[in-house]
Amino acid sequence: MQSMHFIGNDWFAGTTGKTFDCVDPATGQVFATLPAGGAAEVDAAVTAARQAFEGWKATTGTDRARILRAIARAITANRDRLASLETRDNGKPLAEAFLDVDTIAQIYDMYADLAEDLDRRGEEAVAVPGGAFRTTVAYRPIGVVGMITPWNFPLEQFTWKVAPAIAAGCCAVVKPSEFTSLSALEIAGIIAEAGLPAGVLNVVTGLGSEAGEALVRHPGVDKISFTGSTATGKRIMRTAAEDLKRVGLELGGKNPVVVFDDVDIEAAVEWVAFGAFINQGQVCTATSRLLIQDGIADRFLKRLVEVTEAIRVGAGTEEGVKMGPLVSQPQYDKVMAYIGAGRAAGAKVLTGGGRPMGRDAGFFVQPTIFAEVTPDMSIWREEIFGPILSVMRFANEAEAVRLANDTAYGLAATVLTADAARAERVADALDAGITWQNCNNMVVIQAPWGGVKKSGMGRELGRWGLESFLEPKQKTRWLPGGGLGWYDIPATAAE
Repeated sequence: MQSMHFIGNDWFAGTTGKTFDCVDPATGQVFATLPAGGAAEVDAAVTAARQAFEGWKATTGTDRARILRAIARAITANRDRLASLETRDNGKPLAEAFLDVDTIAQIYDMYADLAEDLDRRGEEAVAVPGGAFRTTVAYRPIGVVGMITPWNFPLEQFTWKVAPAIAAGCCAVVKPSEFTSLSALEIAGIIAEAGLPAGVLNVVTGLGSEAGEALVRHPGVDKISFTGSTATGKRIMRTAAEDLKRVGLELGGKNPVVVFDDVDIEAAVEWVAFGAFINQGQVCTATSRLLIQDGIADRFLKRLVEVTEAIRVGAGTEEGVKMGPLVSQPQYDKVMAYIGAGRAAGAKVLTGGGRPMGRDAGFFVQPTIFAEVTPDMSIWREEIFGPILSVMRFANEAEAVRLANDTAYGLAATVLTADAARAERVADALDAGITWQNCNNMVVIQAPWGGVKKSGMGRELGRWGLESFLEPKQKTRWLPGGGLGWYDIPATAAE
């Protein structure tokens, strides 16, 4: 486990002398210390990336695919080490960490295939009427990309950005969250050993206000790719605009799950609990707003409370645990403040609302369900990023859609119903970039991921993730030869 920045395929202690602590969310105890980089470290990383870019962009997609597949194999070979580190740093159950590691290996393999497709695609011909022009479109890597990744899925979010950027021929400087930086450093070393040339991938650890700010402002960065809160995304967009940097923003969500009265209650309850409480509710697509049709509301909520109270909460390394601690003390304080605000506003706690019994250390919060919620309450309107589910009832489809769409966000939405036609109709009506029908929070890595409204711009995953790091370049040739004949140009006088 390294405790230095990773720049140019080498480990670098940095120059600031500042550090920050890595805290085990299950105990609240410090277990590692990392350097807090600033402008100098970011400049060194960007310089390494710019120097590597000329050579890396000249490689073929096939060359890049070979390295991407080697990275996938190396990740699988280091599966236990990566998963254990992710659980200790983030707090998530070990079973989830293993799933994350398996998924990122699949993502590197997928982008290997897409990198090879770039070679097969070549330049795309554009149909131009009249036959006077031959126009094609070539795709070129954008350049050096600054990436700022969140703490909820450290390995996955690192990979969602790095893998397509490598496949496209870009170089990257990653600033991981200060709460979960260890797996980014670990996987950077694994990637280098798999054969990625020096400077193509660099990692600078530090605070968002220092290293993150320096990365966004650096003139050598061509694009910023950020996943995190909407408020931070707005600040990044304003700063990036000074240099007209391209931006990709995957931001917050306050996502609805709409449950109609014709569902299989057992299956629907499981999907609702999964969508609300997986990864401790620290998921941008967590379906934290439950809209339940009047006819089954009482029966449904009774069963949902029973299922929720059966969720085993504990340290991620403990056998059978399905919900771990929150990632940090600040996140714990934020979630508990929202629980207090919900109570103060008059919402009714059906279950949860505090620490689990026997969990006095660490950042543990019970999975919590609020009923008698109104649309003006903060627990209904604001992204909490914790295991809190707020419930409202509806009478009919039109009311359900209206309540679901009454939000500033538009990342994800779920509809659960036995009526296939209604599932399609409601999914089409929901203002969200991602919709699920009769399932919840399923990540299809081949499909686009991103939102509308204040949930961001751009898409990750699949071919859309690759294309976000490519620049289309028009190439047009005049076929008839000679001049256009637009001006009345006199003939050249004889010598």
